[in-house]
Amino acid sequence: MKTIKHFKKVSDYHHFANLKPPEHPLISLIDYAEVNYPENIHDIKWTQDYYTIALKRNIPHKLFYGQNEYDFDEGVMVFISPKQVMSMGDNPNVNGNPSGFLLLIHPDFLWSSALSKRISQCEFFDYSINEALFLSSKEELQMLDILKKIQEEYHSNIDKFSEKIIISQLEVLLNYSERFYERQFITRKQMNHQVLNKLETYLQTYFKNDDLIDKGLPTVTGVSEALNLSPNYLSGLLKSLTGRSTQQHIHEKLIVKAKEQLSTTELSISEIAYNLGFERSASFSKLFKNKTELSPLEFRKTFN
Repeated sequence: MKTIKHFKKVSDYHHFANLKPPEHPLISLIDYAEVNYPENIHDIKWTQDYYTIALKRNIPHKLFYGQNEYDFDEGVMVFISPKQVMSMGDNPNVNGNPSGFLLLIHPDFLWSSALSKRISQCEFFDYSINEALFLSSKEELQMLDILKKIQEEYHSNIDKFSEKIIISQLEVLLNYSERFYERQFITRKQMNHQVLNKLETYLQTYFKNDDLIDKGLPTVTGVSEALNLSPNYLSGLLKSLTGRSTQQHIHEKLIVKAKEQLSTTELSISEIAYNLGFERSASFSKLFKNKTELSPLEFRKTFN
């Protein structure tokens, strides 16, 4: 059984990774070549109270959080929010010396800035590890340039001005991250369209079965788990491909099924709502009218 550790402070991670104490209690930029984990690293899991942004290459460990893993043998970035459970494993794909940065940011460092709210709303901090940001060589250099600017301020005597400068550079980093993720949704079209096809198949099968009364309506979380993707990543991918979120795709299939029953059966509106997994027929009627501009009864009358 693995030992569980909890890192409340940035300095807790420094001690764990055999690094000298951070130069600021609430933020740290670490050269990954200096990280030296304990020998029993594979027997340890940990959680943390700070954000982590990692840009690493040729790292001798696989990073795990949730049930997923990633080995950093390519130029990729990972964004980890507080409270994630993480652990390490061996990475057999190492080819070269480890390099890159770990940026640790405690929420208190940002508390008086607009970035405090924004960083908590960045969906990619809740993506699964296998949904990392894959960088082109040019993009990797851009990100490294921003991190080096942060490093320059970090190693200065940090005052209220340097904090503002670091926060402004963090905002630039997040802006580029959003841009590059949007690019990734587009450039990985073949893989992404496979996800879309799997979603269509999953929803068709889900609504084809007659056990919706017991199962209830499909949820965004349930659909995401079935496709082995995080809810935020799946919705971001679908919006890029179709302009609609996961919830909107679910509703679209639901309305198709409802129209079929309204036009081909004599079931009451309440019975149809119940068959589709709704606990209250009023909820079904409200959704149907919102999506079609007709009530279920008005839609049915168009076939008489």
